[in-house]
Amino acid sequence: MTGETGAALVELRGIVKNFGAVQALAGVDLEIQSGRMVSVVGHNGAGKSTLMQILGGTLAADGGTIRVAGHGVGAGYGVRRAGALGIRSVFQELSLCPNLSAEENTRVIHSALAGPGWRRRARRLIGAALDAIFPGHGIDPRRPVGDLPIGQRQMVETARAFTETDRKVRLVILDEPTASLDATATGQLLGYTAEARGRGIAVVFISHRLPEILGHADEVIVMRDGQVVGSGAAGQLTEAQLVEMMGVMRAAEPAQMAGAREWRGEIRVAAAARPDARFAVTVRAGEVVGLAGLAGHGQRALLRAVFEAAGHRRGALQVNGTVASVSGDRRIEGIFPLWSVGRNTTIGCVRRLARFGWLSPAREAAVAEEWRVRLDIRAPDIGTPILSLSGGNQQKVLVARAFAADADIILFDDPLRGVDVATKRELYRHVRRAAEAGRAFLWYTTENAELENCDRVYVFYRGVVTDEIAHAELSEERVIGASFGAEPAIAG
Repeated sequence: MTGETGAALVELRGIVKNFGAVQALAGVDLEIQSGRMVSVVGHNGAGKSTLMQILGGTLAADGGTIRVAGHGVGAGYGVRRAGALGIRSVFQELSLCPNLSAEENTRVIHSALAGPGWRRRARRLIGAALDAIFPGHGIDPRRPVGDLPIGQRQMVETARAFTETDRKVRLVILDEPTASLDATATGQLLGYTAEARGRGIAVVFISHRLPEILGHADEVIVMRDGQVVGSGAAGQLTEAQLVEMMGVMRAAEPAQMAGAREWRGEIRVAAAARPDARFAVTVRAGEVVGLAGLAGHGQRALLRAVFEAAGHRRGALQVNGTVASVSGDRRIEGIFPLWSVGRNTTIGCVRRLARFGWLSPAREAAVAEEWRVRLDIRAPDIGTPILSLSGGNQQKVLVARAFAADADIILFDDPLRGVDVATKRELYRHVRRAAEAGRAFLWYTTENAELENCDRVYVFYRGVVTDEIAHAELSEERVIGASFGAEPAIAG
């Protein structure tokens, strides 16, 4: 499966995992060689993250064997044993302690950082890793990571996985590591993985961004319904072949869904330009407006301001209508972890569903079931605990919540990170239908390809809009230029 000769660093044979009546893994085999990047792809719920949690020691397999460097891992294999064998994990749901700083979180996985001066050594260790992987990151290792934006939290957790003290790193599992990163940080990380492989470190890379996989992995493993259904050298595969192996029907490309037309609907959002900016942000009913640029340059601040100003004017910002928001940081800003799929879906519309102060369970269940079906949320029923779903399906629940709320304006804060290609395409169609019905969308994304779904795009740099790009004029070169403050080209 690896295309390499010699003993594999890691061998998984016949791995089985069940969650109640649901079989998440059905006898999976996988080999990983030192110094190689293996990418595991598949739709949400295919079993990728479950397999990696078993390899990383956070889940126990119900059957099968794991061998590292030719030796069985033994009974009671867990995170501590995996760490001793040189296996590090960066999971889609970040595991940092939010109340601790980056240096303190580094101490958590390094028992060798003890005694007087450990804090200084930990700061130096994580700082060096951040500098090596993400030059210009701007992160203070002494600051609590809970105060950092999600992109910087992702940087800290990723950098921590590559730090070494008394134990060498042999394998790093990266589960959707670029989903929270902008294009610059993504390029930095992918470049660093090539350097790490040159030192003999193996990498497992899970991503729904197929160009990243084909451009950087050595081998691709395709999973579907808890099984490996295909594999091949990344350099010999195409996106179309991967999509076909995943069992995904090719839908219309996003660029075909966005229209280039004049918008004369009611103004829903109007944000006056700052004195030092050339562009003011305007969003009309029926319009999908994108927010682009490097992370942390004002896009999320605008979304928060619009949410807080819903239905009235606040300073230079006028918001005309009701607002619903979908965050890509679902664990902190999205899901209610103790609730079911149904309750998480309908919480935004209980006031609309109530009659004379009473909420009908039947009406609430009907709405939740309608959106479970419409968005193809992979849950046995709406009573399923939301934490039992895959990350992508949890994200679909948040999108369903926003649509069910029947708001005039929907704010997207990078909501499709970690969502598979088939689900993305389906959600793109739902967004277009909702826009055609009169809803307005303000959509921040760190993935430039998603901007193709927008009618217009505003690019941010250092808190101001540096360019306004109509769909017909949209290009990655123009977005990247404006993201670094370049003046937009003037036609003619």
